[in-house]
This record gives sequence, structure tokens and C-alpha cells, in this order.
Amino acid sequence: MFSYLPIENLLLSVENFMNQGGTVLWGLAVVVVLSWFFIIERFLFLLVVFPQKRKIWVNGWQSRKEHYSWFALSIRDGWLSEAHELLFSNLNFIKLLVTICPMIGLLGTVTGMISVFDVMATKGTADPKLMASGISLATLPTMAGMVAALAGLFMHSRLLKRCQILEMKLEKSLRSYS
Repeated sequence: MFSYLPIENLLLSVENFMNQGGTVLWGLAVVVVLSWFFIIERFLFLLVVFPQKRKIWVNGWQSRKEHYSWFALSIRDGWLSEAHELLFSNLNFIKLLVTICPMIGLLGTVTGMISVFDVMATKGTADPKLMASGISLATLPTMAGMVAALAGLFMHSRLLKRCQILEMKLEKSLRSYS
């Protein structure tokens, strides 16, 4: 029979990691999943939807008999403005979510350190195992927040650059030629 053991082990490892990081790490996971949802949405838009819209705009522009009147240039500017809005939508929200990740990690650091100090106050400093769980509560969310922010920042900058390039290419395609 088929064994799903590697998937079960992976899920168990993720669950253990999340439990070691505390409740703040679960909040960070929600922010990371949300940011990646929007990142994937943008990539799908750029790969599937935008090329279709671009084709409509370019064909519409090329089928025009004249390109120099105020009316023609207004249509062109309207299409470029619409393209800008479509290309850059949700990029600021992605940037916001990426920016929040290290802050959530730092919140985990503070809550973990409070846990360590609480253990030290109630049990003393004789048992290092008790303090170790608080230290993992302090370090794991910080590390996860930084890793999530770095990955998200990289993807955001790639998306931003791709959108800028697509916008410039569209503008070149909609130029008036003599």
C-alpha cells in the first residue's frame, strides 16, 4: 500500500516547530499565508490575465486610423492608467504584510522573554529545561519573522520590477509612429 509517512512526518515537524514558538508564531503563520496568497495571485495575474488585456489594448491601438488627435491620446492615456492600476494593485498590501513579519517576530521575542523571567521568578534558575522552553519561545518567532520577511521582500521586489517592465513595454507598444 501507499505510505503517507513523509507527509505525516513533515506535518508533525511543522506542528512541533509551531508549538515551540508559541502562539505568536501562529499569528505570524497567518500573515505569511496571507502574503503568499497575494504574491501567488499577482504572479497568476501577470502570467494569465495581463497578457490578454495587453493584447486587447495593443490591437485596439493598432487598429486605430490615427494616433495623434487629443481623443486618440486620451484613449491611450486611459489604457495606460488602467494598466498601471491593474499591474500595481495589491503590491502595497504585500509590502505591508512583509513589513509586519519582523514586528510579529519581535513580539514573540518579548513574550518568550517574559516567559523566561516568569519561570525564573517562580521556579528559580536551577532548572535549565524550564528556561529553555522560554528561550525557544523568544528565538523561534524572531527567526521565522526574519525569514518570512526576507522571502517576502525578495518576491515583492521581483513583482515590482516585473510590473514596471510590463508597464514600460505596454507604453512602447502604444506609441504613435509617423
